[in-house]
Amino acid sequence: MIGVALLAHPHESTAESGSGTKVALVKVTSAKIPVDIASRDGDPGLYIAEQNGLIVRYDPTTKTRTTALNLKRFTRADVERGLLGLIFHPDGTHLYANYTDSRFGTVVARYAMRANNTADTATRTVLFQLPRSRPSVHNGGSLAFGPGGRLYVSTGDSGFGNDPARLALDKSSFFGKILSLEPLARDATSAAPKVWSIGLRNPWRFEFDDKMNLWVPDVGQNKWEEVNVVWAEDGSGRDANFGWSAFEGRVRNNKDQNAYGHNQPVYVYPHGEQGCSVIGGTRVRDESLPGLLGWYVFGDYCTGRISAMKVSGQKVQSLRTIAKGAGFITAIRTVASGQIYVLSLGGGIRTFRAAG
Repeated sequence: MIGVALLAHPHESTAESGSGTKVALVKVTSAKIPVDIASRDGDPGLYIAEQNGLIVRYDPTTKTRTTALNLKRFTRADVERGLLGLIFHPDGTHLYANYTDSRFGTVVARYAMRANNTADTATRTVLFQLPRSRPSVHNGGSLAFGPGGRLYVSTGDSGFGNDPARLALDKSSFFGKILSLEPLARDATSAAPKVWSIGLRNPWRFEFDDKMNLWVPDVGQNKWEEVNVVWAEDGSGRDANFGWSAFEGRVRNNKDQNAYGHNQPVYVYPHGEQGCSVIGGTRVRDESLPGLLGWYVFGDYCTGRISAMKVSGQKVQSLRTIAKGAGFITAIRTVASGQIYVLSLGGGIRTFRAAG
């Protein structure tokens, strides 16, 4: 979930991790309305997706920025629309972008990467399109590689209060879902989109961790924010039903919708002091943060608070606040090195480091 306001925030904050180890949130660089970040095999650069349509490569060694891909002819930043998601093929050869087009629909496009670390626009291939007849504030926007080597895409529901078209639980609809695509397909038809998980409102950021466990934070409506997990041994989210709009969090919502037996969220929090819009999120595998290894880190857009929780099965064993004042958080991501980056709407790109 993203918006248009900006929030000033400190360059660094420090808090206790779950084991008592202090972690610092340290500024690395900045960007214009950053919404996603990725890295690719064999390339030390960080690629930052800016909501206005630019993908910028930042070199941490030289501290220089170059444009890897300009999508401004296809999209623009407008409330919760624009360039929303970015990822690379695991072998680093292709870049994938998720954005909304001028007709409000979702587009996932692939580009081959050149040796000079830019995307070859002549190789543009549209793998997925999801048309909309009017503007929406629920566009999902995440991309992830997962089971079977397929590319996974999150989509929002109909985008209006209480999912009036009842699309999120409709298995024949691509709205309110996690979908899987064939990443190297020649076109949208052969990409063969398939529904992987259903019952989501606005899964702004999700990931498959290094064990192929699926972590899905889902932005709530009026009262509840939630984080979901489906472990690899339980199918990594295949055929999972996350309950929206029959439920918001663990509370019954649209009573005409049937989602009994759905996957219950592993964690929920009410709107209020903790926030009002959950932003995922990554399971820590950075060995320089030993006190957080295996914990799931997530934030809230409204408060700038970043939390970490240790989960076993469907139970939260421990929950800690590890940073505050991080601004309007748009993403918390792990890149190929294992390092975690926190992005905020005001332009900050930060990373966690052990402190003290």
